[in-house]
Amino acid sequence: MRHSFAYYHATAKEEAASRLREDSASVPLGGGTDLLVFIDEGLARPTALVDLRDVAGLRDIVSVADGGLRIGAAARIDDVAREPRVRSRYPALAQACAAVGTPALRQMGTVGGNLCQRPRCWYFRRAIPCLKNGGNDCPAVEGENQYHAILEGGPCHAVHPSDPAVALVALGAVIEITGAQARASAPVTRTCASEEFFALPTERLDRETNLATGEFVSAVILPDASAAGEPNMQRYYKEMQRGTWDFALVSLAAIRRRDGAVRLVLGGVAPRPWRVVASVEEDVASGGLDEDTVATLADRALYDARPLSKNAYKIDIAANLLRRGIRDLTA
Repeated sequence: MRHSFAYYHATAKEEAASRLREDSASVPLGGGTDLLVFIDEGLARPTALVDLRDVAGLRDIVSVADGGLRIGAAARIDDVAREPRVRSRYPALAQACAAVGTPALRQMGTVGGNLCQRPRCWYFRRAIPCLKNGGNDCPAVEGENQYHAILEGGPCHAVHPSDPAVALVALGAVIEITGAQARASAPVTRTCASEEFFALPTERLDRETNLATGEFVSAVILPDASAAGEPNMQRYYKEMQRGTWDFALVSLAAIRRRDGAVRLVLGGVAPRPWRVVASVEEDVASGGLDEDTVATLADRALYDARPLSKNAYKIDIAANLLRRGIRDLTA
């Protein structure tokens, strides 16, 4: 690794928040599966890493008073995939976590780190001048854009790489964020709907979330209202170029809540997990759909897709996943 930095092992939220506030160039460390590579690629030069893995409570997965589930941000992806309460009540999230990378990456990577990972766009990662690394434009527009966005793209067209993020948005999860303020004796915690946690490139280019400097994800909270009533009411689907151990070309989390409401969220198609328009979700929730109606709804969901020169195939994959998801939810 070509860059040197200090390392702090935090054991309490107060300590972690204080370290991150005191030095704006310090960054939180979870499993490090993306961050350390990112530093090694020369795309980040932090002065210090603040290790969150042993912060009290940040690995815990616990039930909350309203019947939901709180997952600490330092919980391992593999632990979440195997957790019995997640598997039985939030199977879409368990399936999404099980779809992340390799077994070794799942055992090292954390929930918080996975949500905050940076895009895998090859221009950005190889330090070819682009909007995210100091350049003036997005070379993917006229270049190799096979894996880039077909929805909400521009001015940057990189897609968000997280599998769990797609399921969390579909489940209506809440993101707990912790930071410190000057002269504050305790860390300050705020919450954010998962749908609002991810930032579009029109909003900011320096990162893909709405985290402020010095803040870190401390937990995700799953609402009881999204817990599965039956096993077939939640699904996570993922299409990859390789059969396994790859990022999604397109993914889909399809949820029917116990109150009958439907939520459909696509991954791999936009700079953030992309929720299908409410009118389509409402029509799916109404049920009684024949095959022609299912196909029409899938096409309608993708009406705003604007593919680049080499990624129009993603529309077909997304439409196929939507048809599959709608059929499963309305069977």
